Amino acid sequence: MTKKSIPRRTFLKGVGASFALPLLDAMVPAASVFGKTRAITQPVKRLGYVYMPMGCDITRWTPGNDNTLDTLSPILDSLANVRDHVSVLTNMELKPAYPGSHATSNSAFLSAARAKVTESTDYYLGTTADQVAAKHIGQATQLPSLELAMDLLQTVGQCDNGYACVYQNNLSWSSPTTPLPAEAHPRLVFENLFGEGGTPEQRRAALQKRASLLDSVADDIRRLKRDLGAQDRDKVTEYLDSIREVERRIQKAESDTEENPLPDLDRPTGVPALYADHARLMFDLQLLAYQGDITRISTFQLARETSNRAYPEIGVSDPHHPLSHHGGNADKIARMAKINAFHVSLFAEYLEKLKATPEGDSNLLDNSLILYGSGMGNPNNHDHTNLPTIVAGGAAAGMQGNRHIRYDKPTPLANLHLTLLDKIGVPIESFGDSDGMISELFQPITL
Repeated sequence: MTKKSIPRRTFLKGVGASFALPLLDAMVPAASVFGKTRAITQPVKRLGYVYMPMGCDITRWTPGNDNTLDTLSPILDSLANVRDHVSVLTNMELKPAYPGSHATSNSAFLSAARAKVTESTDYYLGTTADQVAAKHIGQATQLPSLELAMDLLQTVGQCDNGYACVYQNNLSWSSPTTPLPAEAHPRLVFENLFGEGGTPEQRRAALQKRASLLDSVADDIRRLKRDLGAQDRDKVTEYLDSIREVERRIQKAESDTEENPLPDLDRPTGVPALYADHARLMFDLQLLAYQGDITRISTFQLARETSNRAYPEIGVSDPHHPLSHHGGNADKIARMAKINAFHVSLFAEYLEKLKATPEGDSNLLDNSLILYGSGMGNPNNHDHTNLPTIVAGGAAAGMQGNRHIRYDKPTPLANLHLTLLDKIGVPIESFGDSDGMISELFQPITL
């Protein structure tokens, strides 16, 4: 016998707002087994990608042990609390990114395709892995995919060695000729996830009449809670509290901008002044999008290739791009590695939050597969081998964590894309320059 109280696709709707709900017990069919009732849950399969620009110092990245992550490297040390949910792959290669540039590092990372050399609008690449997934499973959600970034991408024309800027501006391409712009402004992402209808001007006017989008669904929330059990009421409260907190942080950043009208050319107007606060907001928006099943596919560019952003909050006042061309200078390499470790630490925080967010009998991290990495290996040489590569989550799909998989010879990154697509139910014969699958990720360790 099965029973379902409310549909999974239940929304709280208000004036200009629409809030999807997290998975509740009241949404899950119950089956009677030997006189006892138990919930039947099917894990939601999600695929996320986080891009780290300009490679890294691989000597400070590579774990100290083969097979396991018992000895984490300096750059990866912040992953200690989630090492059982993480695997690191060494000696991955991106041949389609050659002859070697920042533009092709970014463009080939998810496409495993060779970019057409052009400075004009006749650019041509390939459909990226996230969009292959979105075409198969994206129609089940409000947004087929979510594209995020940290930088305003205003540059056009030629950016890098004869390549159009579009190649390093956009991680995600829905076809070889259709790049998908990424959004860097938390307010616009928030409204994309939870706003409904109207022009930006109309939404802004409606917001001025109330403190929060959530205010418009207050009556709906009260009605819903009357029909839920105590545990579900707590889940709804915690989820909506998280949304309100994210919105409060966005409002705080916007008010800080109004109080200090001096422009900051390194970041969008109205976002947090500190890089870490901005990145945490963008990660939290992805978490909320997963939790409400608003989307199951996301991409996030931590910074643009050739970014000249400095990181004074961690003691690095040098621009990132010049540091990456270190010429073997030990001090420059150390400062670049500090940026690498900082980026990984923000990713580690995100993984810990996913792990701490229950979903059915599991959690969001177990029900998601997330690839973190770069399309460049050694940035000083502009090479595309021995790429920094992490895969996280995926326990529901059988992924084994606490793994360091070291290949004896360069292995196509496309093999990993092919494998992750297969594990979320998108079986295709090949992708880019793939020549096989990464089965080791889903097999027990053999010492």
